[in-house]
Amino acid sequence: MPIIKSAKKRVRSSAKKQARNYASRSQLKTSSRNVLDSVKEGSLEKAESALKAAYKSIDTACKKNILHKNTAARKKSGLAKKVAGLKKAEKKN
Repeated sequence: MPIIKSAKKRVRSSAKKQARNYASRSQLKTSSRNVLDSVKEGSLEKAESALKAAYKSIDTACKKNILHKNTAARKKSGLAKKVAGLKKAEKKN
């Protein structure tokens, strides 16, 4: 346990930031999972709307410095490839 007043404040503020980051990270994972689940189901409309929501949560996490910008770009690219593969499969049918 910290003794110095400023150290006590850092503990409090870091706990607040940790909770905020955890919530944002959880939202990010949920939105990404929704896209992947929609792709597995084969629902193109659902996947595209979930992709839009995932983009928003990834961009938000990047803006809040929860994700590095290159990590955010990689995640967005990977999700977009999955949805594009689904589009391609639907065009063949």
